[in-house]
Amino acid sequence: MIRHVLLDADGVMQRGVGSFLETMQRHLGEDAIEFLTRSFPEDGPVLRGEAEVVPLLAAALLERGSDADAEQLFTEVWLAIEVLPESIALARSLRASGLGVHLGTNQDSSRAAYMKAELGYADVFDTSFYSCDLGCAKPSAAFFDRVVAELGVDPDEVLFVDDSQPNVDGARGAGLHAERWEIDEGMPALRDLLAAHGLAVPDQRDRGTEPPQD
Repeated sequence: MIRHVLLDADGVMQRGVGSFLETMQRHLGEDAIEFLTRSFPEDGPVLRGEAEVVPLLAAALLERGSDADAEQLFTEVWLAIEVLPESIALARSLRASGLGVHLGTNQDSSRAAYMKAELGYADVFDTSFYSCDLGCAKPSAAFFDRVVAELGVDPDEVLFVDDSQPNVDGARGAGLHAERWEIDEGMPALRDLLAAHGLAVPDQRDRGTEPPQD
């Protein structure tokens, strides 16, 4: 029986504002993707809380002869976050129904600190699990093992929702129930996924999929 719901942050509860890749390419050139892939691998030191983003950015900018300020770039790109009201409303509805509702997200320590201080998630979730605090990141089984251990429940009592299929697969491999969903699919699709696991959520207006009004 599902007793807890674990929700991802980026792509489920929030999304970035503006074009992340375009901004990075403007400052780092066409090899920005290579830099991002090399510097921020899955379950790498940044997401495990063992390294900081800003020094890596500063070194990359210096190497490319850019005069951009690393701190400013981090603020402009990493901290440009839009929290989705419909996702917040759904999380609150799940919690009001008696379920434990938690955040499970891969974040570097600086972005995590910003999210904790500025986004109000402490009032939305029972517990927030950040990879940089746990010392391990999705999709590794260690991340999910830590979550269920801290909740004090069996893995099959937790339903995980993430926009990344590898993360979903990692959760399933660790014994959790898991579904892939992302914001652009609309809230009705998420309610259907929850209902398939026996979790009834009151219907809410999905502003993101309403037709424009004349």
